[in-house]
Amino acid sequence: MINSVCGIRSTGRICTDLADALTTQGHDVKIAYGRETVPEKYKKYAVRIGSDTDTKLHALRSRLLDDTGFASKRATERFIDWVRSYDPDVVHLHNIHGYYINVELLFRYLAETKKHVIWTLHDCWPFTGHCAYFDYANCDRWKKGCHDCPQKKEYPASMIVDRSKKNWEIKKKLFTSVKDMVFVTPSEWLADILKQSYLGKYSVKVINNDIDLGVFKPTDGDFREKNGLTGKIMLLGVASIWDRRKGLKDYIKLSEKLDNNYSIVLVGLSEEQIKQLPQNVIGISRTNNTKELAEIYTAADYFLNLTYEDNYPTVNIEAQACGTPVISYKTGGSTESAVRFGTVVEKGNLVEVLKLIKNFPKFEKSSDYADSLGHAVEKYMDLYEKG
Repeated sequence: MINSVCGIRSTGRICTDLADALTTQGHDVKIAYGRETVPEKYKKYAVRIGSDTDTKLHALRSRLLDDTGFASKRATERFIDWVRSYDPDVVHLHNIHGYYINVELLFRYLAETKKHVIWTLHDCWPFTGHCAYFDYANCDRWKKGCHDCPQKKEYPASMIVDRSKKNWEIKKKLFTSVKDMVFVTPSEWLADILKQSYLGKYSVKVINNDIDLGVFKPTDGDFREKNGLTGKIMLLGVASIWDRRKGLKDYIKLSEKLDNNYSIVLVGLSEEQIKQLPQNVIGISRTNNTKELAEIYTAADYFLNLTYEDNYPTVNIEAQACGTPVISYKTGGSTESAVRFGTVVEKGNLVEVLKLIKNFPKFEKSSDYADSLGHAVEKYMDLYEKG
């Protein structure tokens, strides 16, 4: 597998959960990753592409030249040499953006080697000239050819150059050069979008993200006591990066409409963001401790996902598996992952969110996800074996 991170955040945990299950079945798995640290228990899978310095240089170049995915040449050459010696039966791509790998060299190798390739998309970057999502900008240039990008300064941000037209053309040529490739999307929403892009000629299969039900389940802890939340109604939001598309401003607006009986907890904020929070919002920096996260999910009365752009957020599933109902904006695949034990409202409709918070049916904390999850590995195995 190839992904930006290994064993942390949503995509990294998806990779390691899949690797654990495959290893249990007797298969050999490696996860090539580009950045950040790997939890100790997952280091047996981890193969680092490049270094911290290489990642920083790639990011700097991207800021200046808008060419994310086209740097890190030496790091990628060394990695491909390693892949040739490892000689896998299947190459499973995940997020290949994130300033760590050169997509030209990678796809040149994939086209030449004729390996069976599976590509799980976690966003829209593979078929745009710049951005990972385009809903916020209401842009459809990705369908026929990107240009004059309205989100040039959004991730992966470029402060000077707009290379979206050239990026789109190169990516189209590269990403359609591999014949034996199957796409997987976690949501029907992304599958529909993909079919409208230049990748629409490929087979697309929807496989919803799984989570580890051994970790994400109703879990007692002292989070409420530690944070002065005893007797309060706790509203929770969780994200890896809190930017405008995750709706941070809406959580702040909502906090202004709540009385002292309520408190909002946001997990994954930067130290600077935490300093700017109002008094009735508790900010917590990112945690990669999944047990701690399960305790926080369980402590909450409601999980709020006020996201404006998303694929199939695993945070919705994790919260529900811990027995906490979800209230989500009607956004991308978030609608699909919230409906088991929750509901959706139109983006920005905080009046409706307030009504739901105050009138949601009472419930007992329990998890009934065992029947609906745990099937992703079987579905991926079917794809692997077809290669």
